Amino acid sequence: MNSAQDSAPAVVELKNLQRHYFMGTNVVKALDGVDLTIRQGEYWAIMGPSGSGKSTLLNLLGCLDRPSAGEYWLGGKNVAQLSDDELSETRGKDLGFVFQSFHLIPQLTILENVEVPLFYQGVPIQESRERARALLEKVGLGDRLDHRSTELSGGQQQRVAVARALVNDPLVLLADEPTGNLDSKTSEEILALFEELHQQGRTLILVTHDPSIADHATSVLRVKDGLVDEITQGGRSVPGRSAG
Repeated sequence: MNSAQDSAPAVVELKNLQRHYFMGTNVVKALDGVDLTIRQGEYWAIMGPSGSGKSTLLNLLGCLDRPSAGEYWLGGKNVAQLSDDELSETRGKDLGFVFQSFHLIPQLTILENVEVPLFYQGVPIQESRERARALLEKVGLGDRLDHRSTELSGGQQQRVAVARALVNDPLVLLADEPTGNLDSKTSEEILALFEELHQQGRTLILVTHDPSIADHATSVLRVKDGLVDEITQGGRSVPGRSAG
């Protein structure tokens, strides 16, 4: 990591983050104390085997679940202490999501799909249309605005999903196995788009089981048994960044 990144503000700070579940009388420690700092403009991949805790960590990062203990600071707010309404507002304004299955609305045009998050934020229609159009042009679909998702290839649909995730100008873009439904060539195109976003200063967190996908990130967090197993940055292991 270079000095410019070291001096960038922290966007995500996890302090002894835990998520425990009860199964009968047994406690399942899905996450058991994770410490992590992600700074503005960094590109992270989260990896780990099935049952390692990476999906639980993603749900917490995405404000889709609450921690059992510990702190999660997002853009200077401890979101672990927010009310349900505040959590929903944070999810809508500060986070963008890209999923493996696109989650586009087939009845809408791709322009309308990208506008959907802005509708829920109460953004005026003219402004939302301009923002959606600009982002679709940015991802190479400016000539397909009136098409529906069923008329697009998988790679094009994922580009629409990326545009939709960015339309609120989020603090963090979260991507969950974003190339899982794509062929290898199209996967590389989507990863190149993520790299472009990273170069533009976006903060990205990508969850994947595939080391070749994780290699595109500049930092990799490996989780195992609910704990940080290893952090690598620039291909080198970084000590002192894990808990447990």
